[in-house]
Amino acid sequence: MGEVVVIGLGPGNSEWITPEASEELARATDVVGYSTYVKRVPEIPGQRRHLSDNKVEAVRAAMALDMARRGSRVAVVSSGDPGVFAMAAAVLETADDDQWRDVPVRIVPGMTAAQAVASRVGAPLGHDFGMVSLSDRLKPWDVVVKRVRALAGADMAFAVYNPASKSRRWQVGALRDIVLEFQKPDTPVIVARAVGSAGESVTVTTLAELDPGVVDMRTMLIVGASTTHVYDGPDGRRVFTARHYEAPATGDRGVTQDQVLKDD
Repeated sequence: MGEVVVIGLGPGNSEWITPEASEELARATDVVGYSTYVKRVPEIPGQRRHLSDNKVEAVRAAMALDMARRGSRVAVVSSGDPGVFAMAAAVLETADDDQWRDVPVRIVPGMTAAQAVASRVGAPLGHDFGMVSLSDRLKPWDVVVKRVRALAGADMAFAVYNPASKSRRWQVGALRDIVLEFQKPDTPVIVARAVGSAGESVTVTTLAELDPGVVDMRTMLIVGASTTHVYDGPDGRRVFTARHYEAPATGDRGVTQDQVLKDD
């Protein structure tokens, strides 16, 4: 009996692949995944690579489990963290069957796309936050709407995965309109594309100025809350969501020198 190891590669930059992930990839006899992600894995002589389309998660999972049952050490790769809108759930859902339950499955975490995007501008997810996928391929659109309303109505910043694709061009505008029912037009929004790659682009805008036309399948959005603030720093615009729900006045958010000395 072999095993399946579901591995997060991080959002794109090779420096964001963890040492644990690299070790597991080096030990694998087979690498399985969406072609874009498998191509990010360094080739090792003798290691078999199985590339597939991004819409066949269950088929991919079954293939990995079958190879593991026959003795292979299979690495199933995902971008970001495999447990966040990625292959970990697909593999475990498939493994929850009499024919697969005896196959060992391990999950190796990775940096999420939301973490990477947030780091580029500061700490927009610095307080309570949520994550939602805007894709309606695996769930009805009315469920997406319900969850976006819940997040915006709860006044939490949230990251938006899968905001658009070649066939889904209207949903970002719908998202903006829903959030505007609960938040002010000047609520900060981060529009980040291809973070961690040579084509990286990160823009800080507002709900009112959010342009759905610039959003594609490689884009992530982070929508702020009423406690999300923006200021111009020496290295560009900085965004944070205050740790205090009622944020102190500007200039009074940090600790004083006396407090620092007391803590020491």
